[in-house]
Amino acid sequence: MSRIFRAVIMGPPGSGKGTISERIARTFGLQHLSSGDFLRENIAARTEAGQLAKTYIKKGLLVPDHVMTRLLLPRLEEIARHSWLLDGFPRTLAQAQVLNGACDLDVVISLNVPFETLKDRLRHRWIHPPSGRVYNLIFNPPRVKGVDDITGEPLIQHEDDKPAALVARLRHYKDVAKPVIDLYKSKGILHTFSDTDTDQIWPHISSMLRVKIPAPPTPSAQSTPAH
Repeated sequence: MSRIFRAVIMGPPGSGKGTISERIARTFGLQHLSSGDFLRENIAARTEAGQLAKTYIKKGLLVPDHVMTRLLLPRLEEIARHSWLLDGFPRTLAQAQVLNGACDLDVVISLNVPFETLKDRLRHRWIHPPSGRVYNLIFNPPRVKGVDDITGEPLIQHEDDKPAALVARLRHYKDVAKPVIDLYKSKGILHTFSDTDTDQIWPHISSMLRVKIPAPPTPSAQSTPAH
């Protein structure tokens, strides 16, 4: 990659952000920075900001903007010379404004997935809390039902993934995300992709990114004769 490239991916719970992010990172050689992973790492390492975040999470509250920015910005400074994709941050307009002050983004990807699809995906979603690994009983089930593939520890289903809580959760995301999406739209860097299937969305995202950042050559690509 000839220059530093910075991107953000947004989408409601169950929209496939993690799956798409992994594909982007693998295909285009970007570092995938997940705010959820970063939170867990800081909590496990018992950093000051991680301990502060833990107090909110234990109460079932969202981690406030000032704590999230305190966690994320030093990490972004550490990898200032690398290209990255940020997943799960910024979540609010305040976080987006702080990020704007720290760096210039090239692309913001927004995933627009119908409510019924999200509800169906989350109904089948189970999580390994210590690692954050996510399973879906339909298209990404654990090898043994109810337990994590790597540790063998039990999986749980979040209360807020259950139908009763889901409507409020998705409505909250929509309300909070709208000013962030409007901000990036006004900057001309927002790209929205809509479908019910991640495999249908992916080719469109890949095509858009290939215009912005040519993928690094792979051995298979190098050995394929030109047509």
